[in-house]
Amino acid sequence: MSLWAGLLLLLLALATPVAVEAKVEHLLPVPQRVEALGGAPVDLAGGVRFATAPCERIAHAFALLLEVENRPEAATVVTIRMVDSIEGAYDYPLAGYPQEAYRLVVDDGITIEAVDEVGVIHAVQTLAQLAEGWDDGVRRLERCIITDWPAFKLRGYMHDVGRSFIGYETLRRQLLLFARFKVNTFHFHLTENQAWRFEVQRYPQLTDSGTMTRFAGKYYTQEQCRELDELAWCCGITIIPEIDMPGHSDAFERAMGHPMQTSQGVAELKNILDEVAATFVHAPYIHIGADETAITYPNFLRTMTGYIHGLGKRVVVWNPISGVTITANTGVDMTQMWSTAGRMVAGLPNIDCRYNYVNHFDVFADLAGIYRSNIYYADRGDAELAGTVTAVWNDRYITTEEGIMRQNNVYANVLASAERAWRGGGNQYIEQGGALLPTAGDEYDAFADWERRFLFHKAHSLRDEPIPYVKQSHVHWQITDAFANGGNADAVFPPETEDLATSYTFDGDTYATSHAVGAGIYLRHTWGAVVPAFFADPQLNTTAYAWTYVYSPCRQQAGALVEFQNYSRSEKDLTPPNGHWDWRGSRLWLNDEEILPPDWDNEGQTITNEMPLGNENFTARPPLIVQLEQGWNKVFLKLPYVNTPGVRLNKWMFTLVLTDTAGRDALDLVYSPRRHASQQESPVCYTDSGRIVVSGAEGVDVMLYDLMGRLVDTQRSLYGPVIFNPPAAGTYVVQVGDRKPCKVEFRK
Repeated sequence: MSLWAGLLLLLLALATPVAVEAKVEHLLPVPQRVEALGGAPVDLAGGVRFATAPCERIAHAFALLLEVENRPEAATVVTIRMVDSIEGAYDYPLAGYPQEAYRLVVDDGITIEAVDEVGVIHAVQTLAQLAEGWDDGVRRLERCIITDWPAFKLRGYMHDVGRSFIGYETLRRQLLLFARFKVNTFHFHLTENQAWRFEVQRYPQLTDSGTMTRFAGKYYTQEQCRELDELAWCCGITIIPEIDMPGHSDAFERAMGHPMQTSQGVAELKNILDEVAATFVHAPYIHIGADETAITYPNFLRTMTGYIHGLGKRVVVWNPISGVTITANTGVDMTQMWSTAGRMVAGLPNIDCRYNYVNHFDVFADLAGIYRSNIYYADRGDAELAGTVTAVWNDRYITTEEGIMRQNNVYANVLASAERAWRGGGNQYIEQGGALLPTAGDEYDAFADWERRFLFHKAHSLRDEPIPYVKQSHVHWQITDAFANGGNADAVFPPETEDLATSYTFDGDTYATSHAVGAGIYLRHTWGAVVPAFFADPQLNTTAYAWTYVYSPCRQQAGALVEFQNYSRSEKDLTPPNGHWDWRGSRLWLNDEEILPPDWDNEGQTITNEMPLGNENFTARPPLIVQLEQGWNKVFLKLPYVNTPGVRLNKWMFTLVLTDTAGRDALDLVYSPRRHASQQESPVCYTDSGRIVVSGAEGVDVMLYDLMGRLVDTQRSLYGPVIFNPPAAGTYVVQVGDRKPCKVEFRK
């Protein structure tokens, strides 16, 4: 078999998810300390036997998460020890959140040590991940010792079910899945202008379908809420129910006939809070919102916080609150920072939710930005920084549960944020680090490793969930400086008329090109200069170009996930005319043949929040089917940046990655901005920013030689390009395995 025939078979295999035994290397989040013990894996086919009967909560955790039977005759013995401390573990005070550290030993049996029951549950969550994906269906565990604890004690997911209803069974499944990844908080936003979703037995009119403007008649009974509360508690998740007051309360007013900020409204809210507290018995907090409306009723905030305290619960509010300066003496117990205006309040625990509104995220770049970012400038939590919550708000109507989850890329976003919160760190806050994936280095490697592990779980425990995210760390682009276009999006510049190059001269000025990595690239971010993007100072009325070459080992059809304007799920942006990708005039060519967009569902329509979002985003439509030729395929993008009618947030961006024809998994192809002349056998080598970059050599040793044949350096990359930093300018030779060597002219 020829080299390329063998490679073709390998690529075809990699394009199809296969069952792979779970190992410690697949754990998400990555534990703080791991030691592999070796030896045959521990077999769970015969169930487990507890050395001492566990409490009911832990027994339920084993049954719900590990799905293993307790059998008196089982060979695998589980020993649980409650201890005073776990050596090396970090902790800090946060009311309602006990210490989570655990030590897990999988050897001849299973031994778990923890300070609190929730630490035992975390160990079970780790076991559940280790047990998945075995080819023969038998659940086994790799032998190991894990000592683990979170850097941040609150790692959450918020869903606004008032606007975007998710059914009880779906929520139940989500809680079980998120628990596997140590998400420990579900912020249950139950009330909104569109609908009131919590059954109040004293006021049944609140959940009458006639009071709802979206998903009419859909709500949660108190019995369902109690069951979710119990399930979450057994899985190590704290539910924080939110009854928004006094704002976001149009549904309340329609049902009750008067505003909340009246004597009658306040009395009714107290009765409602009685039922909320009695339903969510394990919830240490009740969230009352309090944002985005002026508080006019005398002592409204003090009245409500005092009443909740009398119910034995603590109070969370959004931060900032209109017209209120929150302090440690305001009567609230925790704040949830939102938008750039949210700032930490001294003397209180604060949740960082400022840039974690996934309704404004694209699928690829924003996720990378949140993963790279630390949490509110800190490596780990403390008494004033509780953690982070990933929030799903849909001001715009999306008609199905699957659409809500897919268009917001919920699973990938929540699990990227949850790993950062568990592991801690992050080199910079997103206001400094931005939403751009580094082209190489430690941050790139860390993200590519998270991506590898996430995609393992997408193929296993998350295989039935609507997840649009695919591998992006192998996608490389070259992007030009922006040419001034005078407001004419059709203006033509040298990259359209000349050979692709590393720089261009136009009207006496030199325009350079730069390297970028990722399936989604912001040239200007949604939030403008607040979140750095590819261009440090993007200017209107300019045009940039981007390109890459994609090597296909055979002629084949592929899916293309393409976007030039990600439509926020909270905006009323106008759909472009048919035949246009966006209002800016962006265009796409594959092998010099222009690729046109699909027909748009909402073309020509006046957009309101209640008009269902259509197929504007790639997450809501099938992938484009494109033809790849054997060898190198040229992908070329024209990217004007001009004023866009009917679009509030003037972001500048593009998304492109090639997948299987279903759009589920990225094809394992080589993307290189430089097409090498010896494409049949040579690696793809080029210089970039004072380095030598070698693409398409993942998982093998790459050697760099000088012209005298002396070895200069050896590198290996599992997830992306190999980067060399030669000591001096000159001619170098790159050798990848037994492939034809590649010569590179390097200049410092």
